[in-house]
Amino acid sequence: MRALVQRSGEASVQIEGQVVGRIDQGLVVLVGFTDGDGIDEIKYLAKKIVNLRIFPDENGVMNQSLLDFGGKILSVSQFTLYANCSKGNRPSYMEAMNNHEAIHFYELFNEELRKYVEVETGEFGADMEVSITNIGPTTIWLER
Repeated sequence: MRALVQRSGEASVQIEGQVVGRIDQGLVVLVGFTDGDGIDEIKYLAKKIVNLRIFPDENGVMNQSLLDFGGKILSVSQFTLYANCSKGNRPSYMEAMNNHEAIHFYELFNEELRKYVEVETGEFGADMEVSITNIGPTTIWLER
């Protein structure tokens, strides 16, 4: 399981011109799954994400988590996090979990995040337009 976490101001997901998910501040989480992932990976990364101390405290030091600072999560499924470009210029996605299983894992992941904070989402498998105002910029790569 891989997650790319970005501290964000306004962020949204649109599908065919319609906004399906939007946050004003918090974290954008791009998440992908691979064979062998399970509920333990989901629980671990969800807890890790909400507890990352990447928000400023009263002194401007990144010392607060999303739980301390406030805000929401915009969660977007992204199988391309498992792109392998080692054999040329066309990425292979063979390491990404198949859609049938991955949609279930994505739903479980969002349910786990919702135990901590409010979560907006994109739509699994859709052609989405994701707009992110990355604050900092702060971008963290997590893998389990």
